[in-house]
This record gives sequence, structure tokens and C-alpha cells, in this order.
Amino acid sequence: MSNALLYREDAYRREAPGRVLGHTEEGGVIVSPSLFYPTGGGQPGDSGWLEWDGARLPIATAVKGEDGLSVLVPAEPAALPPKGAHVVQVIDWERRHRHMRVHTALHLLSVVIPLPVTGGKIGTETGRLDFMMPDPPEDRDALEAALNDLVDRDLEVSEDWITEDELAARPELVKTLSVKPPRGAGQVRLVRIGRGAGQVDLQPCGGTHVARTGEIGALRLGRVENKGKQNRRVNIALE
Repeated sequence: MSNALLYREDAYRREAPGRVLGHTEEGGVIVSPSLFYPTGGGQPGDSGWLEWDGARLPIATAVKGEDGLSVLVPAEPAALPPKGAHVVQVIDWERRHRHMRVHTALHLLSVVIPLPVTGGKIGTETGRLDFMMPDPPEDRDALEAALNDLVDRDLEVSEDWITEDELAARPELVKTLSVKPPRGAGQVRLVRIGRGAGQVDLQPCGGTHVARTGEIGALRLGRVENKGKQNRRVNIALE
């Protein structure tokens, strides 16, 4: 069975067959191919469950294991599917989709606030980015309007791949100072918002995103917090 990362190939896939490759010492389950997105880049790991031979194991989250495969963390102590077992992986789709909407919205936030990003976090209702921003925004209403304008334009969200050497030659693509694009595989995934003359964003990212910005829905700009002399935390929320 392929070691494909299904969460990367198709963010909209809700369930998939898999085979148990083994267990970790902590009680995690390694399944290939990986449907569950593992915690990383400020995005929480997927939750859901595994089904096999009439049994069902709730999964609380997923973390990254070797070769990029996800390690599934059971929600409670329970019998695990044995090594070699064929299972059906099912993710909590509503939760995953909300993460996709918030994650894509944060890309748009980095467009309307074109400053270096020093941190970020994605939730099911809210998200935030920390910016290298000595002074607070002058017009919060204008920022919120600009965000929702990008949503309303229903821009296509797509991906591309470049080599690590190509990325090194284009450092302007990396907006996030705290999280570096994964290296060592030879290629880096880019997430593009908009096409051609309508492109508004292009940056390395390994997370899950919606297919078009219109799917995000209306956004509300939340608190802008002072996080030090040079940093401000900007919060957004799904309406």
C-alpha cells in the first residue's frame, strides 16, 4: 500500500481504507496511507475514528511520525487494531472543514497585513497571526472590509511545487519567521490564492485549505493584542 499523504492530496476526502503499520510506545496507531492531518504549522491534528472487524476506535488527534505519516492518538484507552489490520479511517469532517476555512483565512490576513509573521494558531472558530508590527493598525474596519472582499472574490486556491533550491532563491515567499518550510524531501509545496493577474498570495504551506475563498464565509476581525515591543497579535473569527 502506498505511503501517500491523503490529507495533502485531497483535503476534502472524509474517509479512506488503510493498513496498520504498527504502534508507538505511547499507544499511537500508524496507518498508511495517512488520511488524518497531523498537528503542525499552527493547525491542530484531525480527530475522528478507525473502524475494523466491527470495532471502532475514537481518535482524539494526530501527530507527525516518520516519513510524514500520521500517528493517530486514541481518545481513550481501548483495544488497538493489530499490526497488519485493514481499517477504515474516518475524520471528523466538520472540524477539519472549519480548520480549512480558518487556515485559508489566515493566508488572506497575511495579504491585507503585508508584514512578517512571527507566529500563528488555527482553531475551529477563530485563528490568529502574530506580526512584526510595532504600531497597531490605524483602521480596523478597513482591514476587515479588505479581508471580506478577498473572500467575496471567490478566488481559486491551488498548489504548486518548487525545489528547495528554487525556494532558497526566492526568500520573499516565506512569510512566517517562526515556522520554516519542511526541507529534506527535495521539493516544497506552495499554496496559491488567485490566478494570473488575480493572484494575491503564494507561500509555502503544508496545511489543508478550501478550494475557493468564497467557501470561508464572512470574517470578523477580533482583538489586536500587544505581544511585545515589536509584535501584535491579530485575531479573526468565522461569522
